[in-house]
Amino acid sequence: MAALQAYHKAGASAETALDQQIARQGLDPRDAALAAKLTFGVLQNRTLLDFYLGAYSHTPVEKLEPRVGHILRVAAYQILFLDRIPVRAAVDEAVQLTKAKNPRAAGLVNAVLRRLSEGKDNLPELPQTDPIARLAIQYSHPRWLVQRFADELGLESAEALLAANNREVPLYAQVNTLKTDTAQVMAALEAEGVTAQPHQWLSDCLLLTHAGSPARLSPFQDGSIYIQDPAAKLAVLAADPKPGTRLLDPCAAPGGKSFAAAIRMQNTGEILAGDIAEKKQVSIQTGAARLGITIIETQTADARTLDPAEIGMFDTVIVDAPCSGFGIIRKKPEIRNKTPEEIVRLPEIQLSILQAAAHCVAPGGVLLYATCTILPEENGGVVERFLFDTKGFAPEAFTLPGEIGAVSEGQITLYPHEYDTDGFFFCKMRKGE
Repeated sequence: MAALQAYHKAGASAETALDQQIARQGLDPRDAALAAKLTFGVLQNRTLLDFYLGAYSHTPVEKLEPRVGHILRVAAYQILFLDRIPVRAAVDEAVQLTKAKNPRAAGLVNAVLRRLSEGKDNLPELPQTDPIARLAIQYSHPRWLVQRFADELGLESAEALLAANNREVPLYAQVNTLKTDTAQVMAALEAEGVTAQPHQWLSDCLLLTHAGSPARLSPFQDGSIYIQDPAAKLAVLAADPKPGTRLLDPCAAPGGKSFAAAIRMQNTGEILAGDIAEKKQVSIQTGAARLGITIIETQTADARTLDPAEIGMFDTVIVDAPCSGFGIIRKKPEIRNKTPEEIVRLPEIQLSILQAAAHCVAPGGVLLYATCTILPEENGGVVERFLFDTKGFAPEAFTLPGEIGAVSEGQITLYPHEYDTDGFFFCKMRKGE
């Protein structure tokens, strides 16, 4: 509840608010895991929780004092979604917490939650005549975004995407083959009580369960693994940087693609990893040192600003452009609350970064454009405008492992409900000789 309150008041990301509260309260791993489940569960299902709570409250939840609203939502999530916490315990804890924070509201909280618990097997029906409204409530996404997904994918696939956005996030680790191999990493992880399952079709990629905080694991600490979703690694595989070449990653933080590229380049050649925020360079440098990567140099720079010394100097340029983030809602549930007005300028920024990066590609080199969003105006729309305005570049087909296979048009959108990856887009382009 404290994390939700901090997130609501400070406007920080849910992950940051949660980490701060876990540290402040000194929670052990088990309690920290429960706190994370409750925090993300409420954020993922807030609209649905408010819908059901509203059926038993004369005052809409959003009209209540925010702290009381958070208490109600956390208790409702426990009652409706969790089996291990007894209903009576959830109600009593919520009432006691309300008495400590806002005694006058304790009666309301008690009455609403008891009615909800009594009716949990016969909850109010969601809207049936308006499918977009139903999906918006059921999966707690804003109506405008549900409509966009439905327009792009059709109603059935849109619902599958929304459901995927609300599922528990899988934790993937990539094996650092500069230091070790997958078999050794699996043995080390299992010795620490972590279940490590090889990805079905992506090599040197492990699905971790019962891992807790990855940073506490010995294979993480000694640089045998780094945490990265398969989608980001697949983007690097599409770019296919060669050992001994030069690569530019102008929007590099937190560094995962630079790390994946360095490993694919066998730690030979040069990688220049840039970011507009100076403090983010430290995390890239720290990560590279932990992994034993020596070819990454960092710089602080605005990716839209062209350095004349970098013109035509790189064999591979990977542009992981800032975006709306609608492909990673399952990781950052608060992203769903962005408005159309907040993202309207993003395609212009993305295009300007891509255009600046294009000048840095050597003749015959590769330019890869990537985002963690699934909105076409930020993806194919940007690429189309770039290719229309910029001479000398053309899409290039590539092949990815497993069920994806050949990507003949040179660009692909990965959806969480299709490949169990982050939502991701990337397009590979080749510069003429």
